[in-house]
Amino acid sequence: MLVKAFLTRKDNPAVVVPCLFNPKELSVEKSNQFAEVAIPGLSSPIYQFVRGNARSVTMDLFFDTYEEGTDVRTHTDKITGWDAGSMFSNLPGAAKGLMDIDSELHAPPICLFIWGAFVFQCIIDRVSKRFTMFLPEGIPVRATLSVTLKEYRDVDIQVKELDLRSPDVTKRWTVKQGDSLWSIAVKEFGDPESWRLIADANGIDNPRVISPGTDLVIPVKE
Repeated sequence: MLVKAFLTRKDNPAVVVPCLFNPKELSVEKSNQFAEVAIPGLSSPIYQFVRGNARSVTMDLFFDTYEEGTDVRTHTDKITGWDAGSMFSNLPGAAKGLMDIDSELHAPPICLFIWGAFVFQCIIDRVSKRFTMFLPEGIPVRATLSVTLKEYRDVDIQVKELDLRSPDVTKRWTVKQGDSLWSIAVKEFGDPESWRLIADANGIDNPRVISPGTDLVIPVKE
């Protein structure tokens, strides 16, 4: 049995925008953002994790109403909203598309893209609409939407996933040849700039001078 993909509003599942044809492929992208931290004396910078970026899904959605002889915008406007300019919207009454600003939310709604077991909570970030066939009177009957969806994750869920625990026992580090306060801070805290905590805890005035064999106190990072 063919399972059709569709878009809906998270806050109103009764709003269903079906895909006339399932996409031929989906492209999923995920990236992380790192900052370069230049450390004196090192030949290359240390990369410090800043944050993760939301996943994005891109796809082409194909709409064709040629056989019915009806305006294809009856379907495409449910996603993109009212067509400004010379092409008038075919949405009935005061209906809005999923990219239109909701009068109560003061923003476009959070959506769900659902295709069988694949459920993607998202905002519709960008849509490029291309009309490729028209009736003699100029009514479009075939269109392709190039859609980019950005993952939307609720803040309270993300906060729960964070590991905010700090070490509750003071640790010690025996300096080895090649160690620096910056490299120790990266290994212990994941942050080279936290070398100041180690320097202060051990009364080190010159962070460039630490001798192999020295025992350092690694303080608890609050």
